[in-house]
Amino acid sequence: MIFNSVAFFLFFIAFFFIYWLVFKQSVKLQNIFLLTGCYVFYAWWDWRFLALLAGSSLLTYYLGINIAKTQNEKKKTWLLYAGLLQGIGLLVFFKYYNFFVTSFTEAFSFLNIKLHLQTLQLILPLGISFYTFRSISYLLDIKNEEIEPTTNGVVFFSYVAFFPSLVSGPIDRAKLLIPQLEKKREFNYNLAADGMRRILWGMFKKVVVADNIAIATDQIFDGYATMPASSLVLGAIFYAIQLYADFSGYSEMAMGFANLLGFNITKNFNYPFFAQNIAQFWQRWHISLTSWMTEYVFTPLSFIFRRKGKTGVILAIMINFLLVGLWHGSNWTFIWFGFMHGLYFIPLILKGTINKTPDISTIKTFPSFTEFRKIVGTFALVAATIIIFRCGSVTHTLQYYRHIFSASIMSKPVFTLNMNTIAGIIFSVVLIITEWLGRGQDYAIAGVNTRFSKPVRWTIYYTLALIIFLFAGKEQQFIYLQF
Repeated sequence: MIFNSVAFFLFFIAFFFIYWLVFKQSVKLQNIFLLTGCYVFYAWWDWRFLALLAGSSLLTYYLGINIAKTQNEKKKTWLLYAGLLQGIGLLVFFKYYNFFVTSFTEAFSFLNIKLHLQTLQLILPLGISFYTFRSISYLLDIKNEEIEPTTNGVVFFSYVAFFPSLVSGPIDRAKLLIPQLEKKREFNYNLAADGMRRILWGMFKKVVVADNIAIATDQIFDGYATMPASSLVLGAIFYAIQLYADFSGYSEMAMGFANLLGFNITKNFNYPFFAQNIAQFWQRWHISLTSWMTEYVFTPLSFIFRRKGKTGVILAIMINFLLVGLWHGSNWTFIWFGFMHGLYFIPLILKGTINKTPDISTIKTFPSFTEFRKIVGTFALVAATIIIFRCGSVTHTLQYYRHIFSASIMSKPVFTLNMNTIAGIIFSVVLIITEWLGRGQDYAIAGVNTRFSKPVRWTIYYTLALIIFLFAGKEQQFIYLQF
């Protein structure tokens, strides 16, 4: 089941009413039902991997309790290492084993050394990158005495498998979600109404913007060899918009479904296309991953390299973003993507301006010329590297770049226009304008409830719903399900 499917909506509607009407009097029964729903949701994809999710959760649960209980620091460390080995080991095996085998074989083959290593027919477990990072942060926070482990197994298992954010994030931290699971939840109309608005806006982003613009994106990236460079530039811009609308649309829907169940989860996007430099962009894009990597990778590395000054900061940033790239998938293109974003930080570090650019005032109708120039420049950097992210191989990426840097850059763009691509382009502009006007809010249409009278706001809601119904593109899986 995916959020934009009929099957999921039927599942959630039934789950919602049983959750609130049947089990509202008991948080224990509510959590048992929630965990059951999480496992049904996950098993719908492939029940065979349910044991992997449950087994990983069970080991992490007992390790967390024992890390907190033992007074021996050496034993604490070994218990932590066991948890890290389990989590990272499973992630490496399922996600990177074939990549490492192929890479080593090709590297030694270049030296005329033949390695007889076999790849495996592995299926990547859905959401493994997200729930593994959730479990690892739980153990690290216990070891660092930032949280106490929960002794309620149902609560912990529900935390790891919380279905609104299980398969594509956000990567919720235990300190945020576990306390909400432990306390009794009462139905909150305002929170639920806010969740419905989020779902509506997320659906618009996903099925109207992302799924329609994807048709033009696929056409350009698949036929890049026969298209002028100007079309390829548009392809990069279109895919940047598609990826944002797809992933942030999922995140909005995840937050909305969580709100309907009485939870607040991590905000994952904060208008990243209005960032004025690459540091601001990563503070606003995939926030849960950025903050996770900053706390558990960049900060410890910065401490290790602290005597090297700015060189040490650069080293920490480069390692951090190489791992960010690798987290996305077992392909050299993702490592290249991370490497380029690490390089983008170097001028900011050398100038000492990495965190010194103020956000644009939310009361301004238009940005200043300098602000606009910085926004466009940052978007150009992101769109340039999004090509690496989209292409399936290093060869494809290099060829795409080679065709961009040609005389046809001044030619008229060529690609097939149909109702879907036209709708995708028009509603992409609507998305950007709406988000600019609503950038001071938690999400773009959050203020509809307070700024407009009841007839006006319901007109807006029904208009959005009608647009979704009339202009929904072909149902596609969310891009980040593959990660």
